[in-house]
Amino acid sequence: MAETDFDLIVLGGGPGGYVAAIRAAQLGMKAAVVEREHLGGICLNWGCIPTKALLRTSEIYHYFQNAKTYGLKADNIGFDMAAVVKRSRQVAGQLSGGVKHLLKKNKVAVFDGHGKLNGSAGGKRKLHVEKDGKAVAELTAKHVILATGARARQLPGLEADGSTVWTYKEAMVPEGMPKSILVVGSGAIGIEFASFYRTMGAEVTVVELVERILPAEDPEISAFARKTFEKQGIKILTEAKVTGVERPKNGSGLAKATVDQKGKTQTLEVEKVISAVGIVGNTDGIGLEGTKVQVDRGHIVIDEWMRTGEPGVYAIGDVCGPPWLAHKASHEGVICVEKIAGKNDVHPLNVRRIPGCTYCHPQVASVGLSEEKAKAAGHKLKVGRFPFLGNGKAIALGEPEGLVKTVFDADTGELLGAHMIGAEVTELIQGYAVAMQLETTETDLMHSVFPHPTLSEMMHESVLDAYGRAVHF
Repeated sequence: MAETDFDLIVLGGGPGGYVAAIRAAQLGMKAAVVEREHLGGICLNWGCIPTKALLRTSEIYHYFQNAKTYGLKADNIGFDMAAVVKRSRQVAGQLSGGVKHLLKKNKVAVFDGHGKLNGSAGGKRKLHVEKDGKAVAELTAKHVILATGARARQLPGLEADGSTVWTYKEAMVPEGMPKSILVVGSGAIGIEFASFYRTMGAEVTVVELVERILPAEDPEISAFARKTFEKQGIKILTEAKVTGVERPKNGSGLAKATVDQKGKTQTLEVEKVISAVGIVGNTDGIGLEGTKVQVDRGHIVIDEWMRTGEPGVYAIGDVCGPPWLAHKASHEGVICVEKIAGKNDVHPLNVRRIPGCTYCHPQVASVGLSEEKAKAAGHKLKVGRFPFLGNGKAIALGEPEGLVKTVFDADTGELLGAHMIGAEVTELIQGYAVAMQLETTETDLMHSVFPHPTLSEMMHESVLDAYGRAVHF
């Protein structure tokens, strides 16, 4: 008979949940994970990983289409959408199996089913687990971490139907390539799908409610991105909203989307609509009723140690609100568990030091404050910039479009933020993230030796530029 009493139970096996459980096991706790769908969560199965597999396909397709640029010949270029999707799903499946192996290796018990808080007894939390309406187990633990993630937000009139209006799930497994797509929302999810489908040949229109795309990014990077995307043929409508979608009868034909932009209305006819207007935490049906767990605007309220208002109940990841990032969830899980274990070297998460990445073409990445927000916070600034066009490696790669921007406090030399657009910036950004974590100043970065020829040299040059010392531009 399976063990039912644990030191720690994690509800949800996503990047926050399974990492928290493994860290607990490493610290000598008896840990369990309750997961109702797939280990690895949305990120691994329907988000971060499979979308990157799709975007890698589109990147290679882009290079095929521009083979002449590299002195190559490639004729009759095409693709098999079923095979593209199959590869993406295989990648997700392989990694989900890897998570299962890691949990087994660390002796973490896994329960397949829907978990729900079920009161407490003897100083321990109770958790009811069921599958397909049938009870699977009654578990107990002194500590329970809620890591239930989030789901796509549904707007009135824009509800997903799996046929005409898609969420990210349907957009990842198309049966064929639509000729035209309307993407509602220009955050990371919306822009990644816009980039994928445009590269693969679809006519793409992006509608964004605020005045610029990628609104979480530095305005200068957003403007650069917009110019680049429009050059690629993506139509972008900002300060606009979709007020309604007339869906074709029987699910075939074109949808008619009504778009209001600054008081002017237009109708767009498209095959598919992708709704990427944010997410809402999975707080329903997990037994929060009658507890002191607070939910604010769809997300669980926590303190710096991930504690909720209910003793012995914690929450991590997307269910707690932005930034909705897998690496943020994983780090929260580790902090939460180490605090529970009584470790002395635990520090609260500094959200400003969490890097964000968008895997469109060109890629976008950032960490820390934008120039705009740094000014608003009262800092005197020194800002440096370096274009990809001045970098030998970027030119050799055939990727001369891009920008690296760094923001420093003029008085202390503190690196306040770094913002990038261009090839492989999602890999480069971690250099600045480490620098911020180590509280590196401009002097440290100036004296660091960057290898040549690399894209990372632009990071050095951007720092130098902030202080009037750039050499190669």
